[in-house]
Amino acid sequence: MTLTLDLTAPERRDTLRTRPALAEKPSLVGLTRAEMAEALVAAGIVPERQARMRVQQLWHWLYVRGVSDFADMFNISKELRATLARHFTIARPEIVEEQISNDGTRKWLFRFPPRGAGRPVEIETVYIPEEGRGTLCISSQVGCTLTCSFCHTGTQKLVRNLTAEEILAQLLTARDRLGDFPDRDTPDGAIVPAEGRKISNIVMMGMGEPLYNFEAVKKALLIASDGDGLSLSKRRITLSTSGVVPEIARTGAEIGVMLAISLHATNDDLRDLLVPINKKYPLKELMAACRAYPGLSNARRITFEYVMLKDVNDSLDDARALVYLLKGIPAKINLIPFNPWPGTNYQCSDWETIERFADFINNAGYASPIRTPRGRDILAACGQLKSESERMKKTERLALEAMMIAGHGD
Repeated sequence: MTLTLDLTAPERRDTLRTRPALAEKPSLVGLTRAEMAEALVAAGIVPERQARMRVQQLWHWLYVRGVSDFADMFNISKELRATLARHFTIARPEIVEEQISNDGTRKWLFRFPPRGAGRPVEIETVYIPEEGRGTLCISSQVGCTLTCSFCHTGTQKLVRNLTAEEILAQLLTARDRLGDFPDRDTPDGAIVPAEGRKISNIVMMGMGEPLYNFEAVKKALLIASDGDGLSLSKRRITLSTSGVVPEIARTGAEIGVMLAISLHATNDDLRDLLVPINKKYPLKELMAACRAYPGLSNARRITFEYVMLKDVNDSLDDARALVYLLKGIPAKINLIPFNPWPGTNYQCSDWETIERFADFINNAGYASPIRTPRGRDILAACGQLKSESERMKKTERLALEAMMIAGHGD
C-alpha cells in the first residue's frame, strides 16, 4: 500500500502562492569554509583571527551533527548563537509531501523559498533502500531544458537552477527524516548512528541536467564528500549527464566523482529523437569525452544508462551496436526498464527481450545489470520525477494505474 503524507500546515496551503515574498536571511549551508569565514567576518560576528575556529565549529554542527537550529549548538555561547540566528539561517526546506512506496522507496516534495524576485519552487527527491545500501537521488534544477522524449521530467519547463544550499538541503533533510544523523546524546565525535548510515550513496539523477548547473553542483558535492563533515566517498557519488560534453572533463578533474551517461541509443539519428542534446554534442564527441575522462579505469568505470523501449532500441542489432560503440571504455551498462507516465507513447520492452539484450552485453564482457524498477506506484522511478507544482490530475493517475494493470510497465 502506498502511503502519502501531506506535511504542509493546513492554514498555509492556500496562501503560499499568493503571499508576497519575504526577505530571506542568507544561509550558511552550502558555503565553502572560506565563504563561511568571510560571511562571519563581514557580518561583524567574529574577528578575522577567530573565523577559522568558528567555521570549524559550525561545520561540525551542520554536517556531522546535522543541526538545523543555532540554538542546538550547545558548545557555542548563548549570546553568539543568538547573534548567528539574527544574521543567518540553517533551516531545512519545507516538506510539502512525503510518499512511501509499497517497496519502501520514499519520495519527498520539497518547497524552497523565493530567490530575489522569484516565487517559491518545488522539487522532488527520492530515497531507495536496498540490501546493504541506501541511495538518495538528488535534483539539480527545477524542471529541465533537455526535453528527452521518454522522460516525464522533460515535460516540465526549466524554472531555475538550484543553489548549492538547495542541493545539499535535500541530503540533509533526507538524513533527518531517516534518522541518519547522530542522536543528541551520542558522543560528540560520533559521525553516524549506531546502526549505520542509511544513505550510503547519492546520485545526481533527479530533476534537471547537473552539468548545466556545474558550479552549484560542484560546490555541493565537494561539501558532501568532505571528510570532516558528511564524509561520503566520491566513489559512492555518481553524477549523471545526458551529454554536456564541455563539462565532462571538468567533472572528473574538479569534482572527481563517478560518471554516468544517459545514453539510450547507439546512433545519432535515434539519439537525436530520444535525447535532443545529441544534436549539439553528437555521439562521436560524447564518446571521445568519455574516453578522456580523468581517472577512468577498470576500478572507476563509466556507467552508461540505457532505457529499454519496446521496438525502438531493444533489438540484438542495437545490442551489437552498443558493444561496438563502447569498445575500449571501461564501462558498465545499466539497462532500465522504461517507467510509464501519463501521456507517453513509449512502452517498456518485454522482459524476455530485456534479458536477451542483457545476456548479449554480458557475453561481450560488460556488466549489464537490469535495474529493478522502484517506486513506480508513487512516480518515483527513473524518468518519472516532476514537481508537484505540476501535480497530476486524477484522470492522469487513473490512466497510469490502467497502464500498470494492463502490463505495459512490467
